[in-house]
Amino acid sequence: METVSIDDLEPEPDDEELHTDRRDIAAPLNADHVAIVRYVLEPGERFSGSVHAHADQEEVFVVLEGEATFEIGGVASESDSEPETREVAVGENEAIRFAPGEFQSGRNAADEQLVALALGAPRESEDVRISQIPVLDDRSVDCPDCGRDNMRISRREDVDFECPDCDATLSLEAE
Repeated sequence: METVSIDDLEPEPDDEELHTDRRDIAAPLNADHVAIVRYVLEPGERFSGSVHAHADQEEVFVVLEGEATFEIGGVASESDSEPETREVAVGENEAIRFAPGEFQSGRNAADEQLVALALGAPRESEDVRISQIPVLDDRSVDCPDCGRDNMRISRREDVDFECPDCDATLSLEAE
């Protein structure tokens, strides 16, 4: 058994332009099979900078205070060539679940502070797909060769993204 005081943990923002108070709870709890992160988002801040999906992880967001707005979708279905997106508001004491492969991007679109827990299982996600990057003027991440409307974050240092269908690569700096 492990316990931790969340307020005693140091904030570890992924990117201070997105959010300034992100605290990993899973590591100090020695949780091997679930990721747990507490976010405190000021108005305009985001959980992440992209519309993304974890192909190998389900995610749950629990709103403790305030309201989170999630953009859901953004990837064309096989029967429809136009990506369909919608926004969903998740209020205080509400939760939202994203299945593996479901695209989403969350933010604080309200005027009040947002406090939320993000949980992911399994803990480590090795297949993250990006379809759009709102913080880069809603830049789409389409495969330059086959046109697939999302790409996998690359593990290689020389490229940013790899197409899961045709193995083409994309670097944002080259654009």
